[in-house]
Amino acid sequence: MKDLARHALDVAKEKGASYADVRFVHTVAESIATKNGELDSVERSEDLGFGVRAIANGAWGFAASSDLTKESVARTAAQAVAIAKASATAHKTPVALAPEEAYVARWTTPYLLDPFAVSLAKKVDLLLATDKELRKEKAVKVATASLHFRKKKQLFCSTEGSQIEQEILISGAGCHATAVSDDDVQVRSYPNSFGGQYQTRGYELVHEIDLVRHAPRVAAEAAALLTAETCPSGAMDVILDGSQVGLQIHESCGHPTELDRVFGTEANFAGGSFLTTDKLGSFRYGSDAVNITADATAPFGLGTFGYDDEGVPAQRWDLVKEGILRGYLTSRETAGKIGLARSQGAMRAESWRHIPLIRMVNVSLQPGEWEPDALIADTKRGIYMETNRSWSIDQLRYNFQFGTEVGWLIENGKKTKLVKNPTYQGITPEFWGSMDATCGPRHWTLWGTPNCGKGQPEQTMTTGHGAAMSRFRNVKVGVAYNGR
Repeated sequence: MKDLARHALDVAKEKGASYADVRFVHTVAESIATKNGELDSVERSEDLGFGVRAIANGAWGFAASSDLTKESVARTAAQAVAIAKASATAHKTPVALAPEEAYVARWTTPYLLDPFAVSLAKKVDLLLATDKELRKEKAVKVATASLHFRKKKQLFCSTEGSQIEQEILISGAGCHATAVSDDDVQVRSYPNSFGGQYQTRGYELVHEIDLVRHAPRVAAEAAALLTAETCPSGAMDVILDGSQVGLQIHESCGHPTELDRVFGTEANFAGGSFLTTDKLGSFRYGSDAVNITADATAPFGLGTFGYDDEGVPAQRWDLVKEGILRGYLTSRETAGKIGLARSQGAMRAESWRHIPLIRMVNVSLQPGEWEPDALIADTKRGIYMETNRSWSIDQLRYNFQFGTEVGWLIENGKKTKLVKNPTYQGITPEFWGSMDATCGPRHWTLWGTPNCGKGQPEQTMTTGHGAAMSRFRNVKVGVAYNGR
């Protein structure tokens, strides 16, 4: 691979590139799912190819191929340069990359047990055992459980002299119970909705999640929701569990701090951002209790790596500090536009066939000092909401509405009754401005989001969001669903 990489860069330079890089990516993925006591699906895939980026006449070009012959590598590199030259005829501002050192390095996800070394039979047995526990609750008519694993090996080389090898391993697991009555359908998930929990770890994550042990509670709560009262409407305090806070961060902080969205280059597909660069360093995004970081070095995060897809080392920096906007997610091309000497390393691509885009790393709300019981006891009237069910947010990430699978009324400092179909809505800076408490490090979890979409053609990227249970004052609450 290294010889082919050098050949690609040599050809790109010969054809007139002022800069070029190449990524060879080999990915193996496995997904297993059960449904209602039967094996529903087993999928295993393997993918190998390379992509070449080149700058010529001040513009970008990109080309990719799965043909790893020397002739194909040369042809693809030449095509990338040709595309760059064609783009330059319509390009108004020449590309300027922030400087970066050349690195010769190797980085690997630390893990204890390779999930691809665990037998398929053992994985299926675990899922069927989970499924069986879910279906012991008579109201549960659909029970599902799943495991997901992916191992990506990548070689990155550039004309600046970088040669970086990385191996990133992702594991995920989850289960879901759907309870049905004559006039209602309710769902409960563990440990999170939309597939469960994902981290850059090995099969040890599956052991820790312990699907079988939690399945009875998940099923019982799904059934209880069928006869629960609907969520009341009005303004009240809202306490969100950590996974829901993580999604709130993803949609209303992570996306609007992506600089390509801020500058409008993603507007056609993903929209823009209300966090324009004139706000940097002065805009009040939230209360003093809001401290949000971007951290590609955090252990176990789906936004964790050694180097981004421009060869920039993983870093940690502030996006919001004590409520004030302090930073953005950058590339080498955009960093200088906000006065940075170098990129903070947020360029990633889904695969070899995709050009890198600015993507979230691990964007997290830093923990506070509260204990969950104390936070509930300190709340006179409100709702505790847990596990996302739906979300909606506008193109600038300003107005939103989120729904969760379950809620509990809080009255005079105590959780009193289950309520179903809860939603909350707000305006991003007002909502984060209402946050006055978040729980401490013992209750903080780095949640994995495996399916963030962006770009044309669309890319699906993994991101991470650390959060703990947090309280927001005087929030608009309502009901999202009625029956089916």
